[in-house]
Amino acid sequence: MGEPVVELQSVHRAFKGVVALEDVSFAVQAGTVTVLLGPNGAGKTTAARVITGSLCCDGGSVMTFGVDPTGPHGDDVRRRCGLVAAKLALYDRLTGRDNLVYAARLYRLGSRAPIESSAAQFGIVDALDLRVGGYSTGMKTRLALARAVLHDPELLLLDEPTSGLDPESSHAVLALIDDMAEGGKTVVMCTHLLLEAEGLADQVVMLESGRNLLSGRPDDLVRRIWPRPTVVFDAEERTMLDRLASLPGVTGYARDGGAAVVTVDDLARVPDLVEALAASGARLTKVTPHEPTLEELYFAVRNAGAAPSAPGTGSRFAGATPALMTAPCEAELTR
Repeated sequence: MGEPVVELQSVHRAFKGVVALEDVSFAVQAGTVTVLLGPNGAGKTTAARVITGSLCCDGGSVMTFGVDPTGPHGDDVRRRCGLVAAKLALYDRLTGRDNLVYAARLYRLGSRAPIESSAAQFGIVDALDLRVGGYSTGMKTRLALARAVLHDPELLLLDEPTSGLDPESSHAVLALIDDMAEGGKTVVMCTHLLLEAEGLADQVVMLESGRNLLSGRPDDLVRRIWPRPTVVFDAEERTMLDRLASLPGVTGYARDGGAAVVTVDDLARVPDLVEALAASGARLTKVTPHEPTLEELYFAVRNAGAAPSAPGTGSRFAGATPALMTAPCEAELTR
């Protein structure tokens, strides 16, 4: 896979005795989207700041592009980064164009600055000559993104890039981020919104109270928490589903007045289970393999003090049936 673009190893950072990061470790590969996921105050912004070297860590090590970003080559590291902070820090009295020209001068791009093309990439060309103070929140975010890519950075760090946006603007911004990753950019995005990470993240790093809860590819994490597949069964007469609990291959069963949630040792068992139910007279209305969402994964990891319930059951099933529970979550850190 090659050397990571970013690598944190056992990073610790505190502010006046308040721990912001504690023993945080993760790596970011080139051309991927890594989402730092967690509630407000989880340490996401602090992690982004140590990656660029704008903050030193109190312990552990940070390597960005293979060097210490706080060392002699820190300026080179920051030139290769593009940042969209949670507070956009745009100049409201200037036009969008003037904001980009000013940024281009800071990057010493001169006449080479791709003002028009950067603005076009984010759909704000028509607003370039308007004062930023009159921009909507979504337009300001698009301008901040255009500014961040003006110097063609290799690594983009985005802190809550959809904060305050309406659903349509938020979807558009996330699509643009996905496009940039498809174009070869490496993206580290901080968010507390689970739906933002769903389908976008190549890697999720779950933070809480400054610690890693878990990190890895979403599908790998799901398999780690729930190694056995889950299938939802429903029928016209739901009591007839209870026969599933005693059938071969079923390792967990729960039904709380609604559909049955069944864990099996292999999805290949499903046709046999359907046949057995049909033979007993059950009229099935649904047989659906369940793909756990990032939300289910997140809350299973946060509640790792107890074994997580089977995905798709909801909290009402937690602790209901011992056979339904998987092994305790392998949470490395808690926040």
